[in-house]
Amino acid sequence: MYVFSFEKLEVWQNSRNFILEIYKLTAAYPSHELFGITSQLKRSSSSIATNIAEGTSRNTTKDKAHFLTISYSSAMETLNHLILSKDLNYISETEYVGCREKLEKICNQINNLKKYYLSQE
Repeated sequence: MYVFSFEKLEVWQNSRNFILEIYKLTAAYPSHELFGITSQLKRSSSSIATNIAEGTSRNTTKDKAHFLTISYSSAMETLNHLILSKDLNYISETEYVGCREKLEKICNQINNLKKYYLSQE
């Protein structure tokens, strides 16, 4: 089976694992949040990896960098939902810190990859 370039990227792999963690985490959220914060958190975390994957298929380095900017923005949206989840006591401080540390690593990787692409112009 062919492996696409985005699948080889550590940042995509980390983002994919992060999505799985978010899905497991939100399984314990109250049922009344199913179409609220639970849905938003799943969507925004999924968007991180999705935009990395989509960006790698673009032809120009400027386009690749643009999709990484979108990916980073989705990470910030995810962080906002995690902060709210902690404030609402849907997740513990330990769960919050663990997710935040993983998200910070992903954000650093996104920024580094974006800098790499922009340096190729």
